[in-house]
Amino acid sequence: MESIWLEYGWTLLILIGLEGLLSADNALVLAVIAKHLPEDQKKKAINYGIIMAFVFRFIALFAISFIANVWQVQAIGAAYLLYLGLKHVIEARFGKKNEKIEENIEEESAGKGFWPTVGKIALADLAFAIDSILAAVALALGLPDSPFGDFGGMDAAKFTVVVIGGIAGLILIKYAATWFVKLLEKRPALETTAYAIVAWVGVKLAVITLAHDDIGVLPHDFPHSTGWTIIFYGVLVAIALLGWFSPKNKTKEE
Repeated sequence: MESIWLEYGWTLLILIGLEGLLSADNALVLAVIAKHLPEDQKKKAINYGIIMAFVFRFIALFAISFIANVWQVQAIGAAYLLYLGLKHVIEARFGKKNEKIEENIEEESAGKGFWPTVGKIALADLAFAIDSILAAVALALGLPDSPFGDFGGMDAAKFTVVVIGGIAGLILIKYAATWFVKLLEKRPALETTAYAIVAWVGVKLAVITLAHDDIGVLPHDFPHSTGWTIIFYGVLVAIALLGWFSPKNKTKEE
């Protein structure tokens, strides 16, 4: 039983760290959306937008608990996470990011009043939430079942991990994003690392999908097997270490 809770705790730490790295970009986008507002309204707009997003996230979380074990949803989620992660990694490695993205966001927001800006912030955060919720679900579904029964169509403890991950994302955007922005300035390779982890989590969700009873390509117990668990976390740690010690970070620090 202790090993189960160690795995839950380790998964939760990974999820919170991933949320933190992704929240840095998210917080920058929210700041750009509110940039055109007077100083006394900027903070209010972001706060109200995050409160609205908090409500939206919980609706999404409760909905996902009932459909998380539907293999079609798992397959779409796996494909989306793989696309999102690989797209960012390939662009960072071989291409150039669009440097005018923030300018375009600012131009679209300019001239809009307080409440339309609040609405746009809430919708932007909900878009970010899709990535984090899918990643959290993929990590949670690979965990062993707990003795606490089910919530909707999902194990209650697994659902709790997803909920904590969703709450952590909002808290990190609100309070810790500045620290993560500074960390990314010192170690820019960590941003690409975060998306590489997202893609690897997509692989995990794909494995869960292939082991679904209605698909049966992989044995039902394979996603929970010791061998696959060691491979998954081993590769994940390797990706994180490569990002932390990447040569790209040294040139930035000098």
